[in-house]
Amino acid sequence: MSHIGRAAEPDKQMLRREFIAVRNRLTADDVREAAGALAERALELPELAHARTVAAYVSVGSEPGTLALLDALHARGVRVLLPVLLPDNDLDWGSYAGEDSLARVQHGGKMALFEPTGTRLGPHTVTEADAMLLPGLAVDTRGMRLGRGGGSYDRVLARLERTDAHPALVVLLYDSEVVERVPVQAHDQAVHAAVTPSGVHRFRRGA
Repeated sequence: MSHIGRAAEPDKQMLRREFIAVRNRLTADDVREAAGALAERALELPELAHARTVAAYVSVGSEPGTLALLDALHARGVRVLLPVLLPDNDLDWGSYAGEDSLARVQHGGKMALFEPTGTRLGPHTVTEADAMLLPGLAVDTRGMRLGRGGGSYDRVLARLERTDAHPALVVLLYDSEVVERVPVQAHDQAVHAAVTPSGVHRFRRGA
């Protein structure tokens, strides 16, 4: 049986490797099936139903798929903001206008990302979002998210806090990635909810 998330304070890097290894064993059919269920669950969220602007991201590889969800939000008339990775690992933003508005961008030795090809709107544009969909590798029962470790979303969340912007924070995961505990640092922020293919998990922030 996997010990992922069971240790009191497991090492972040070790946990990341374990979660990524599990994801890498998923087949294309597994990822596609989960993406459809994930979109269905996420679209039921009141936070997304009432949102005019949603900051999101384009999934890559074996990440929980987001394209079906992005298309559904765009079809509703929601303004969907997508990240553009900057050289210093901060994020600029652009608008999603369908899959044709994306380009595959290779960032040095990092993974290739799909980014919007239109006008760059500036890093502070994210403060206009009513809801934010976050990538992650896991979330615990407190709502603490384990990211990939690049620090990009730590910067974004800090920017939201500095500008007193309070979008609903939602992480998109597979069912097995909701765990008892992940290690946290002082700057880490809890999310409001996690969506998995089988349902929605809500958290009391700061619990």
